Amino acid sequence: MARPDSMIPLAPPEGGGPHYIALRDQIATSIEAGQLAAGAKLPSERQLQTGAGTARGTVREALFQLEAEGLIYRRERSGWYVSPPAVTYDPTRWSGFMTYVAEQGRRPATRTVSKESAPATAAVSDIFRVAPGTLLYVIGRLRSIDGRPVLVEKITVDPALAPGLLDHSLDGSLTQVLTREYGATVIRNRVDMRPCALIKTVADELGVKSGTPGLLVVRTSFDAGGRVVEYDQEYWRHDAIRVHVDLSVRG
Repeated sequence: MARPDSMIPLAPPEGGGPHYIALRDQIATSIEAGQLAAGAKLPSERQLQTGAGTARGTVREALFQLEAEGLIYRRERSGWYVSPPAVTYDPTRWSGFMTYVAEQGRRPATRTVSKESAPATAAVSDIFRVAPGTLLYVIGRLRSIDGRPVLVEKITVDPALAPGLLDHSLDGSLTQVLTREYGATVIRNRVDMRPCALIKTVADELGVKSGTPGLLVVRTSFDAGGRVVEYDQEYWRHDAIRVHVDLSVRG
């Protein structure tokens, strides 16, 4: 196998544009041409600096630009890697994370990192239509694709709907547990999405730096009586998800 530093045809930047953009373009071209495959490790910053004949700060600017675009990502104390393909997420479909990731030929995994009863904040109590301070179940989970952490989620459930929920294993489909054990069937989902900066606690779980761009997906699920079954806040790595909606036009 070729060494990483031999896989990018670097050359000193030409023209009057910023040097970091020229270096960014060279690396991006190597990725697009398949010279650097998904998951491949990039040369070290020192190797890139030597190959391009440019300053260390210029190399970092180029890498940060590629990271912001979702083309590469960083592993702490390991280096830079080419990002794997993003999974496609269709908010109009009912399938959960484990299902739609597996359908795309990828390997999903879920790990419960916390589960507790916590007093509802004013905002959350309004969603569940309970008094502020009411104890609600709060579940924290880390979800991975092909062994790479991509998503931290915080799920809130009303104990009145699912007493004893925290005694169950929640490393699989929570929706299935709620349906099978408590008869709580979701008939409507409301999904909101917006870009965000990942705060430290979330960033640490995902192995990125605090402030890294992310995508916040908030899903509120309702049963036939209009009760909230789940309130789910998902913090995604921005390079791990691609939102796709296919709608039919009716005349």
